[in-house]
Amino acid sequence: MADNTFDLTGKVAVVTGGNGGIGFGMAEGLAKAGAAVCVWGRNQAKNEAAKAGLAAYGGKVLALPCDVADEEQVEKCFARTVAELGRVDAFFANAGVGMRGTKFHEMTSQEWREIVSVNLDGVFHCFRSAVRHMLERGGGGSLVATASISAIQGMPRGEHYAATKAGLVSMVRGLSVEYARNGIRANAVVPGWIETDMTAPLFGWDKFREKVLPRIPCRRWGKPSDFGPVAVYLASEASAYHTGDVLVIDGAYINF
Repeated sequence: MADNTFDLTGKVAVVTGGNGGIGFGMAEGLAKAGAAVCVWGRNQAKNEAAKAGLAAYGGKVLALPCDVADEEQVEKCFARTVAELGRVDAFFANAGVGMRGTKFHEMTSQEWREIVSVNLDGVFHCFRSAVRHMLERGGGGSLVATASISAIQGMPRGEHYAATKAGLVSMVRGLSVEYARNGIRANAVVPGWIETDMTAPLFGWDKFREKVLPRIPCRRWGKPSDFGPVAVYLASEASAYHTGDVLVIDGAYINF
């Protein structure tokens, strides 16, 4: 008898920031496993490109423009997702913005708020809508937040970014306890050094590559495709008893 544990046929997943990088890697893995996938992103041109790529796997795909920092936009996009795809079984809050490398004592309140509004407030807006829907629909669901190794290790000139990612870890732990009896599980994924458009400038710096790459025991940068199987696991019934956890996907970087 075939093992259908990781078959997501009939499931609906939302991936914010799913039009590129880690988010697209997650969305692609979900689509390959048979899920209907809705990608949310601020860049509609990238949304449409991602939609075309995901549609190649034969399932339903939706791509919506959304700034997760705007709670009204989030609520409207969530409602449209449900209207067009019928339900949401798994919500991957992956959208985020990086930092400028500003020294902490020179950081403006505006820069701090820009990071917090997307990386932390945005996840709150998304998860709130998802939890409301899952409670109303019944049957539980999966919430997944993309954090960062900065939530675990010190990040100079990125304290605002690190604070948001550490906040996500605490958020999912609280959600896992509060809604476990409703069948809603919540976990965080912590990527290490991954090749994406966001990290391209840093990875193009010779000194950075020479210092960091040798510290990764797997001896390579991570790829967005490394997150597809992780997303499938967290959206599937295989993770039905796995909640309140932090899954570190970093090639053993933080253990070296």
